[in-house]
Amino acid sequence: MGGNHSLALTADGGVWSWGYGDVTQHQLVPTKMEAFASQRVVAVLAGAAHSLVITADGAVWSWGGGGDGKLGHGDEQTQLLPKKVEGFAGERVAAVSAGEYHSIAIAWGGGDDGCLGH
Repeated sequence: MGGNHSLALTADGGVWSWGYGDVTQHQLVPTKMEAFASQRVVAVLAGAAHSLVITADGAVWSWGGGGDGKLGHGDEQTQLLPKKVEGFAGERVAAVSAGEYHSIAIAWGGGDDGCLGH
């Protein structure tokens, strides 16, 4: 659950959202997000004013308030619809987390030459 909105993930990988929409309309009842109808989502996270999902292929998608660059798109623009975070191209993200002003993702893969930063 985020600051003013919530996300739910169903067993079949569907994403549902509801709550205060900040820059868009409010959803008073859970509503299925059609943006992910052709994909299987494996994780959802509602930040303070932004949301993140991970799809089965390990891609991260984000939307909502983009202040402080927390959506990961290289800018501070608000995204009304989910947008794939291209910075993770070629990576499989295993988990995401979000605070009020930031987002964190855990990527996995080969650690050759210290590329994972551990």
